[in-house]
Parts: sequence; structure tokens; C-alpha cells
Amino acid sequence: MNIINIEHISKIYGEKTIYEDASFGIQQGDKIGIVGINGTGKSTLLRMIAGEETPDEGQIIRQNGLKIAYIPQNPVFPEGADIRSYALSERNGEDWQVESNLTELGITDLDQEIAHLSGGQKRRVVLAKTLAGDFDVLLLDEPTNHLDGEMITWLEEYLRGYRGTILMVTHDRYFLDRVTNRILEISRGKMYGYDADYSGFLELKAAREEMELASERKRQSILRMELEWAKRGCRARSTKQRARLERLEALKNGKAPAQDQTVELGSVETRMGKKTIEFHHVSKRYGDKKILEDYSYIVLKNQRLGIIGPNGCGKSTVMKLIAGLEEPDSGKIEIGETVRIGYFAQEEQHMDDGQRVIDYVKDIAEYITTTDGKISASSLLERFLFTPDMQYAPIGKLSGGEKRRLYLLGVLAENANVLLLDEPGNNLDIPTLTILEDYLNSFSGIVIAVSHDRYFLDNIADRILELDGEGHVTQYEGGYTDYLEAKTRKMASAVSADGTGDAGAAGRSRQKGDPAQKGSAPDDTSETAKKSGKSWKQDQPQKLKFSYKEQREYE
Repeated sequence: MNIINIEHISKIYGEKTIYEDASFGIQQGDKIGIVGINGTGKSTLLRMIAGEETPDEGQIIRQNGLKIAYIPQNPVFPEGADIRSYALSERNGEDWQVESNLTELGITDLDQEIAHLSGGQKRRVVLAKTLAGDFDVLLLDEPTNHLDGEMITWLEEYLRGYRGTILMVTHDRYFLDRVTNRILEISRGKMYGYDADYSGFLELKAAREEMELASERKRQSILRMELEWAKRGCRARSTKQRARLERLEALKNGKAPAQDQTVELGSVETRMGKKTIEFHHVSKRYGDKKILEDYSYIVLKNQRLGIIGPNGCGKSTVMKLIAGLEEPDSGKIEIGETVRIGYFAQEEQHMDDGQRVIDYVKDIAEYITTTDGKISASSLLERFLFTPDMQYAPIGKLSGGEKRRLYLLGVLAENANVLLLDEPGNNLDIPTLTILEDYLNSFSGIVIAVSHDRYFLDNIADRILELDGEGHVTQYEGGYTDYLEAKTRKMASAVSADGTGDAGAAGRSRQKGDPAQKGSAPDDTSETAKKSGKSWKQDQPQKLKFSYKEQREYE
């Protein structure tokens, strides 16, 4: 039995139709992932189910007594509240459960004022409080944003064991696969339900679209035959003939099945000299917090680096160091003369809401040279899902996700040969992320990405750099899954050698990997060196060393 019924709803913002006669039913125990291109109304649907908005037409019927919790992307807090008074104030759950959740999500100082927290920390406080509550339905808008890998894994397990109903908007495809049992796709004002996880949804959607195309081909074939009959001058003298003419009119008015728009963009033409980006004994800290300590590394041409680590370890700071927005405390970062950096920052960018979308891109470049040839700003926008009408609309009319997509497009249009992407998945939809991945895989420059999106890292990274928050950087070859497997092997090996069975202690030793110091080749730190009091520096030559393959690439 449905606990929530969405019945024939319509919703319009200005001239844009969000929903048109859309219906869907939600049952007890459903764990639903909501997917669709930015601007299709995913967050709007959550707000309407929560009762914060109403449809223009139709209705949303909720079972009597249903307790619903809604976590928006930008929660609002009481003025002057600290974490303790806010999180424990309404007693939605036992205090110990709230505090346990806060600890799992990296919040330990409960006396901090909420106003002094970052946006990500604020969201984690709300998430910890809500998960401890006694609710029948959870509405989660991008719950994995601003969580690190361990936090996401914890949240996955928590939600998998949750006995209530969940509706979530998320771009994290692994998260969707592991938590959901249904997918709700929103496309062109309609809702399509699939009884499957994300991988199953992709197969079912492909089958649905194939059936729709087959029906459209049949409609077109019948239409051609009926038009030939009509051209022969047949008049509607009999009831049968009149019915046939009415059928012809219906066929002519029939709509072809809507096809998803896709983001298609040939890789921007880039050239780069021999020298790229070189870290030489770089150290950086904030107060007592070490970001990097005497770190050296040379980035190779066409390298794809994924940077990961716990929240607050300094991943974004490393990106700002490369971009030249911050300076190291000691050491130096050398940038090659031919290097052109495009920086996609995590922070929300200021945009002039009164400026037209097309003018935003034209201010960066009128034409962009790609592997497909030169394309205009207008063509580039169209490939990024901005229709001609949207291109001449003010930026203020765009949704948050559409603004993020426009910002990404602006970075790609800069003709950079090094792309720094700081959490590109935040507020981007899955279709845009998928095509961005395809673009990056054909991009002929360097890509360095900070991301908590494991699927994204598996698709684009050929090396993972893990920051431990104590100044050390550990490298792993391959994508995120390869990184996890390498850590597991390292922990198992350490436990076996130790004989104590203390996997936690073994796992914490030097971040359970190969230290990425002194060049780009992996370089183990031996226990013998530690015991003798020697640092890795004393045992290594000062010249940066590569593997044979990397030396050939560098040359």
C-alpha cells in the first residue's frame, strides 16, 4: 500500500514547465533514488513531498500521521545556536545516538557555534541529528556532498539498515547502487519509476526507450499509409471513412518519444611543453594542522590524479597551491611556461544574475578550438544542454545545478591544458558527469581532481594521492577501487607480519600505502629505517626518481 501518492501534479516556474500531469506512488520501505538532468525538478519534488511547496495542479496525498524529515542542500539554523543545543534540543533520538552519528561524521567539538562552521559541516550536523530521529520517511538532497570516503561508506551502511522509506537526490552512482531498490527518473515533466538499483535502471531505461522508438516507427509507418489514402481524395462519406480520417488526425498530432539531451564536447585542443608541475620540498600548514611536509612530486604529461583524504586534511589547499592562489610555507612549486590552468573551484562562484547566459561564455571566448574544429559560444552552450531560449535568459533564472554546469563550461572554454577540478560532482547531474568523464578521458592535458565520488575517480584517475592530515601523501596506482584493494592488501599483510590481529593499528600505520614522496614513483618506507631513527630523506638521493616507464614519459 502506498504511503505517499503523487497524483497528476503540474508545476511551472515562470515560463518553464517542471512537471506536467505527473504521477507516482511511494510504498513503505521504498529506498528511492531520484535522477534527472539539473533543472528537471528533483529538489522541487522533495520540497513538495515535505510540504514546503505545493503543486500548481494535482495533489500529493500523505498517509495520516506520517513523520517526514527533510534535509535540504542548504539547511537553516537558529541564530546563535551551537552544535550541542541544536543537535540535542528536540530529543528526536537518544542523545548517545546523535553524538555517535556526529562522531562518525567528523564532528567532535559540540560547543562550536554553528555560524562558524563550513557549509559541509553544517550539513553533517543536520544529517547526524536527523538520522537519530524517529521518522517514517527521509528526504535527502545530495546527502554525500562534503562527506569523505569513510563517511560515505558509513552512511551507506546506515541507510541500508534503515527500516523506513527514503527518497534521495544524489549524483553518487555507487551510492545509488548500494542503497536504493527503486529509481525515479524525472524527464521532460514526467516521472518514470523503475524497480531496480541504478545499474538495473540503466538497463530498464534502455529497454523502455527502445520500445518507445519501435512504437514511434510503427506510428510513422501507419501515418504514411493514411496520408497516401487521404491524398487520393477520399471523402468522409461513411462512418468508417470518418473514423479513418479522425485516426489520421490523431496520428498527425502524436508526439515522438522524448529523447534525453546529452552533453557532447570534443576535447579542447591543447599543447604543453616538457615542464609541467613540479613540487620541490613543499611544506604547508595552518596553525597546528600540517597539509604537506617536505613533499616532492613531478606531474607527468597526460596524468590523471585523484586526490582523496579525510575532510579538513587540505585537499582544496593543495589545489589552490597549484593554481597559485596560495603560497607554500617552504619549498617551491614550479609551473612550466606552456602550462595553462583551468580551475574549477568547490566554492560557489559569484555570477551576475542579470547577465545573459551566452554573454557569460562570450566573455571567456567567442570561439573555442576543439578536436572537432572551432565552435561558437552558442554551439558550445547547446552541447551543454542550454537551449537557445536559455542562452538569452539571465543567469538568475538558472537552477543551482544549471549554474554549476555553466561554470564548468566556462572553465573548459578557457583552453587550458591542466584542469584542476575540486569536487566537480557537487551539484552536477549524472548525465553531465558521465559526459565530463568521457571528455576528460579524451583530454590531451593533465587532470587533477579532488572528489568524493568513487565512480568518477574509477573512471578518470590513473593514480590516487591520499592525504592523511599530518603532512604525508601516499600514492596508489589506478582508480578508487584499486586504491581500496591496495589498502586491504596492505592491512592484511601488516596484520599477518605483526601477528597481533590489530588491523586498526596496522591500517593506521603511514596511511596503509606507499608514500608518494621524492618523485612520482612509489617508494616504500621500511620499518628498519624507522627503528634506526633515519627518515626517508636520509635513505634517498636528492634527485627526483622515476620508474623506467615514467622516465620515458617525462623525456
